[in-house]
Amino acid sequence: MILKALYDYYQARKDELPCEGKEQVEIGFIIVIDKEGNFLRFEDRRCEDKKSADKFLVSKKVGRSSAPIPNYLYDNISYTLGYAKTKGLKEKDIDKEKSKTDKCLAIFKAKVDEAYKKDNASHAALSALKAFYDKDPRTMQELFMKDPLWGEIEKSLTKKYAFFSFRLKGEDFIMAEQPELINLNTELDEKNNETENNNIARCLITGQRGPIVTTTTATMIPGSQAIAKLVAFQVNMGYDSYGNSQCSNAPISKPAEFAYTTALNTMLARNSKNKFSLVDRTFIFWSSSKSEASTEMLNQFWNVLNGQNPSNPDENVQDVEAIFKAILSGKIPSLSDDRFYILGLAPNSARIAVVYWVDMTLKEFAGNLLAHLEDMEIVDNFKEPRFNAGVYQMIAAVTLKRKVSDAPNNLPEAIIKSIFQRFPYPTQLYNYCIGRIRAEQHVTTERAAILKAYLNRINNKHKLTKAMDLNNNDAGYLCGRLFAVIEKIQVDANGIHTVRERYLSPASATPVVAFPTLLNLSIHHVEKLPESRATYYEKLKQEIIGKLAGNFPVHLSNKEQGSFFVGYYQQMQDLYTSKADKEEKDNK
Repeated sequence: MILKALYDYYQARKDELPCEGKEQVEIGFIIVIDKEGNFLRFEDRRCEDKKSADKFLVSKKVGRSSAPIPNYLYDNISYTLGYAKTKGLKEKDIDKEKSKTDKCLAIFKAKVDEAYKKDNASHAALSALKAFYDKDPRTMQELFMKDPLWGEIEKSLTKKYAFFSFRLKGEDFIMAEQPELINLNTELDEKNNETENNNIARCLITGQRGPIVTTTTATMIPGSQAIAKLVAFQVNMGYDSYGNSQCSNAPISKPAEFAYTTALNTMLARNSKNKFSLVDRTFIFWSSSKSEASTEMLNQFWNVLNGQNPSNPDENVQDVEAIFKAILSGKIPSLSDDRFYILGLAPNSARIAVVYWVDMTLKEFAGNLLAHLEDMEIVDNFKEPRFNAGVYQMIAAVTLKRKVSDAPNNLPEAIIKSIFQRFPYPTQLYNYCIGRIRAEQHVTTERAAILKAYLNRINNKHKLTKAMDLNNNDAGYLCGRLFAVIEKIQVDANGIHTVRERYLSPASATPVVAFPTLLNLSIHHVEKLPESRATYYEKLKQEIIGKLAGNFPVHLSNKEQGSFFVGYYQQMQDLYTSKADKEEKDNK
């Protein structure tokens, strides 16, 4: 199902993506040589932030396991320059690493020799490269190390862009991206395939018989090894079935393997708008078609749920909701079979683990996102930017110092499952939220929204509303409202919040113990207020106490404590809303 959806993504967008046999690869450094094959200098092709590099359309990367296999006219420093990365290795491992590097260099040189013979020495750049390898790069390593870029190269050897290619002095393009040289490699591969005893089987993606791949292409995600793959089988480890080995256990034809890995790597690219990351999880999302509704959904999905660095979380929230409603109602055209996919991935040694997968109709997905936005909607009259219900903000709201990386690994997919499939929000999120409020003695907009959304999805009797609900007679909710009034009295009288700092936690857990003391304190605070304000607050207190029938609960359950904090938050919002603002809202 996952591979077929990725394959279909490539087929629908093949005009925008690399054709079969090619791939966009980040290459960080270029080796410039002259016609005689002499090394001239290194060129730095990294971006300013040093986190990525220029991309070049080159021959598709090879799939590697334990045996060394060269890429064509580009590769890492072991293959291209025979440089052994021995720094930090124990003495006994240095010889082993050098031997491995010698093999890598030898097979890279053999690949160049093969292309040179096929070309009959007609291409100047390839002839120069042949001359470069005839000199043996290992003998020139002292020259390489004198280059001004060598220090930066050594620091970057573990980066994703730590690939090297070649450019002939006077030419504008690197060798690995020149079409005539790529075509030469394609001809060589076809010739080799004809002589190989290819394994023929029925492809599990297309359903057609043909040559299948032995290993699949790496699809690296943050935290994984460079060789990590979505589909992989370890040799001789008990996972082979019916005498099959490697990818024969899950036969995939070469065109289908190219299509799904290209689609996956495209969506995993650094600047891709089809992914977002949380903790050590990477999520990618896409639609089955390019209809207007699908395009709008992709755009708005990113705006609403990624939110890692929002300059203004409230920006266009109403427009986003309107678009979801339009998709749901059919005002924005969609195809009858439009579907939306989300794939959650996690690093797992040399493989990639699938931690989440959902496949649903586009309209169903729009409805679920709209339900999430409505569940998380809560009154917010504070001057700070409004919380936009993004997954990132939800996790940040319940972690110390908003450090999302400290959240448990399973929390992101639990929240995502709740949003995308309209399940109850995770109890873990709710408990973390309660714990963070107690630790900081502060109910933020984000936390109040999370508590409201959680309680509403598990309670079908009396839903918590966006703003303060005068008809809500839940004991926890009323105690929260009363606490907010007592705190506001203190703020108006003395300009301090010691009531909240000292009594918020006990009042939310054991009201019968905390509130007698709080009410006595409020009497002294009220005496400092003008008569009109004092009368207003006393009436408000008596109204709430009357609904409690004068009996404070001995203990509030975990759910009632959440209701307490929502009631506290909403009452506080109401107290800080001016009379004019209330009248304006009522008129609307």
